[in-house]
Amino acid sequence: MGDEFVLRRFVSPLVLGCLLALPATASDLKERVQNLYDEQLGSLFVWFHQHPELSMMEHQTAQRLADELAELGYEVHTGVGGTGLVALLRNGEGPLAMFRADMDGLPVEEKSGLSYASKAKQKDWDGNDVSVMHACGHDVHITSLVGTARIMAERRDEWSGTLMLVGQPAEERVGGAAAMRADNIWERFGTPDYAMAFHVASAVPTGKLVATQAPYSGADTVDIYIKGIGAHGASPHRGVDPVVLGSQIVLALQTVVTRDLAPRRPGVITVGAFHAGTKHNIISDAARLQLTVRNESNADRQVLLDGIKRVAENMGRVAGLPEDMLPEVVVHENEGVPPTLNDPAMLQRMRGVWADQFGDSVFFEEERLGMGAEDFPFFTVNPSIKSVYFAVGGTPPEDFEREAQGGAPVPSHHSPLFKISPEPAVTLGVEASVTALMDLMGR
Repeated sequence: MGDEFVLRRFVSPLVLGCLLALPATASDLKERVQNLYDEQLGSLFVWFHQHPELSMMEHQTAQRLADELAELGYEVHTGVGGTGLVALLRNGEGPLAMFRADMDGLPVEEKSGLSYASKAKQKDWDGNDVSVMHACGHDVHITSLVGTARIMAERRDEWSGTLMLVGQPAEERVGGAAAMRADNIWERFGTPDYAMAFHVASAVPTGKLVATQAPYSGADTVDIYIKGIGAHGASPHRGVDPVVLGSQIVLALQTVVTRDLAPRRPGVITVGAFHAGTKHNIISDAARLQLTVRNESNADRQVLLDGIKRVAENMGRVAGLPEDMLPEVVVHENEGVPPTLNDPAMLQRMRGVWADQFGDSVFFEEERLGMGAEDFPFFTVNPSIKSVYFAVGGTPPEDFEREAQGGAPVPSHHSPLFKISPEPAVTLGVEASVTALMDLMGR
């Protein structure tokens, strides 16, 4: 005689039904996720890691993801916004909850030393043969998405509504989310009531979650085109040197952050590239600066962009250029993203759910120091969708201890040395995702 017999003997049928239908405990979920990693997700991660693809070229990645989800009974739609996919699991009345994972790799040659390091090569957007690597952890994201999909399918009796899983292309080039929106993802498959995503963070210890109000900054891509007057390098007085002018602009731009933004408002203006000239003794007649600009609000964004234009044009005047030759500032609107801001009420709700599942110590509360950007907001604005974007740790704590003692630094994202400890990152990603979705859609 098992527990069910004892229950049937001493409680009413109604109470018995409720007891037998109780959702799985935290330990049950943890054990299931670990078993799933051992059985499937570990090898799937290695496959994704060894088969990275560039933005909007994620054909085999998208196909493998589609096959995995279709096998679980999801209704899979491919080719959304290029190489994107949408997978739906309809489970009665209830909310529509979306969970997104980005799929693309980077044109980086992997030098991590891992036994399963990527050796993949691909032609880039200009036709060049380049090495490709998952140098930003997107292999963790899509592997975890498959794990989340499987457990949600296994536990349909614990939730109701429609689960929408999104494999997004081209996050690295800030175009995939916008492309999927332009392909009418919401009109075709429904506008979500909730949207979620996560990122694996190399700067966060494994076993930790990051869930804050503003996980990512806004970003703009800006070019400054400088016209000069060419001359012989030995006769600079005969021309206007765009290299000198460009150098003055680079230095003056830093005052936009330090003097135009309020002291407690974050902002970044980084000149990532300076192109000019062809030979030692020739003063060129043109130069180009390539900038990335980061902000935390639309108001601050405008302050920075206005300041860049003012500095560039007026430094041109200082150099003696006529009005029709002043430097031109071009903001590439199609490459900009707004800040990623979590819905306050939903964030508080999710933090409470995760605290119940993992304990309060799961949260990594150190201040965010960088100003990375994400295109996830293109899914959650216009129309406004309640959303939470979180992070899971990807580096073992002992690696940080070794770094603190003078050892090798922990590699950052986009580095050829980048590596993630996959098992704790994937399993925590799945467990946190399932826990959140069960709360949003639970019966």
